[in-house]
Amino acid sequence: MIHPVILCGGSGTRLWPLSRKAFPKQFIPLLGDKSLLQLTMERVAPLAKGKPESITCVAAEEHRFLVADVATQVGLSVRQILEPQAKNTAAAMALAALAVPGDTLLLFCPADHHIPDDQAFCAMVQGAVLAAQAGQLVIFGVQPSFPSTAYGYIQKGSAVGDGFVVARFVEKPSHDKALEFLASGQYLWNAGVFLMRAQDLLAALQAHAPDILDVCRQAMRLPQRDGLFLRPDAQIFATCRGQSIDYAVMEKARNVSVFSFAGVWSDVGSWTAVAQLAAPDAQGNRAGGDVQLAHHLHARDTYIHAGGQRPVVTLGTKNLLVIDTSDALLVADAAHAEAVKEVVVKLEELDASQAVQHRRVARPWGWYDSVDFGARHQVKRITVKPGAALSLQMHRHRAEHWVVVSGTAEVTNGDQVLILHENQSTYIPIGRVHRLANPSKVPLEIIEVQSGVYLGEDDIIRFDDAYGRKSSDE
Repeated sequence: MIHPVILCGGSGTRLWPLSRKAFPKQFIPLLGDKSLLQLTMERVAPLAKGKPESITCVAAEEHRFLVADVATQVGLSVRQILEPQAKNTAAAMALAALAVPGDTLLLFCPADHHIPDDQAFCAMVQGAVLAAQAGQLVIFGVQPSFPSTAYGYIQKGSAVGDGFVVARFVEKPSHDKALEFLASGQYLWNAGVFLMRAQDLLAALQAHAPDILDVCRQAMRLPQRDGLFLRPDAQIFATCRGQSIDYAVMEKARNVSVFSFAGVWSDVGSWTAVAQLAAPDAQGNRAGGDVQLAHHLHARDTYIHAGGQRPVVTLGTKNLLVIDTSDALLVADAAHAEAVKEVVVKLEELDASQAVQHRRVARPWGWYDSVDFGARHQVKRITVKPGAALSLQMHRHRAEHWVVVSGTAEVTNGDQVLILHENQSTYIPIGRVHRLANPSKVPLEIIEVQSGVYLGEDDIIRFDDAYGRKSSDE
């Protein structure tokens, strides 16, 4: 049996402003109504045979409930190894290998790739099982369809069964080199998907990156277990060196094989890659998001991602990317798509919240949307899932007014417990203990008006929380 491990720790800053560190691209429905993570879970589920806890996600602590929500939608029981910090793929894969028996066959997949043909993907993986069981570190490469300068390449060596010995790894090439690679037929795009036994990965790490393995081993000696959540020791893991598995192991090991995949694949790593997934019109224009709000007039080779808030119109443009969201707008020359992450760095230097957080913020109980914000007030639209509840909490610096828009609210307000319906409201003074819950089977929506001298999300003291969050967690 194959045990899929989904690597879910990416921040996706090259797809800003739609993807942000607090809600990165793997959780966003970029293609239709399903997120890339959901599509990945659905793709690997047949390989895992649907057995309990037969899939592992290595994810960031702050994303644990987002991953759990997706697993619930897919109907899977997914174990999560929660990284206290992002330390790149070598450490993430080591944690997963240390959590299973040594002879377990591990399939490592990024959470944010687009591979539309699930059957072809599974057939590719099954075709490499014998090589992996024989001790090979298998990496999968994609047959290139154009001279991409955005992907790393793998040069095929001599044939071994259905695969090839890896002759060498090549970093992102120049356009001329990419043309040369395409013409030769000897190079594959590096898909970042791996198949290997846990014991073989650990042996390779011991040989080529022993310091990474040693830290991960110590961090996993006494992990915290909380249901399907597994937490390595945070203090120990913080000392781990961050490095990709390619640099740490794959470029050095001698037992590396590559298997070819001829299907459609994209790492969805830039807005030009996202645009390529949409059908073009006669002028090469494309659209995503709420496409009914995207309009091109006398434009060519322009991509619009409409955020659903307002019409987005391009007039007489060429080779542009226009990405509209509720609180940020990106207009970029398509030739500079790879540099979007530099925008995020600049915004972080300016301490702009839009670099990290969306206006709409996911929470384990639902989500909230910051509708308006001023010096001494903030207005939020809050949606609580059926049967969910916020923590029992108190604020030192703000009062809150709640108005029910739809659904039924169970409100703890000091010593009172109230049931409020549509158009009913309550007032919560500064310092009063309170809680909002949804006892019904339909979503609850309220408008919350905050007022006070300080309105930060860290002004919260939790007395009881079903999700194990502390007062310092938002």
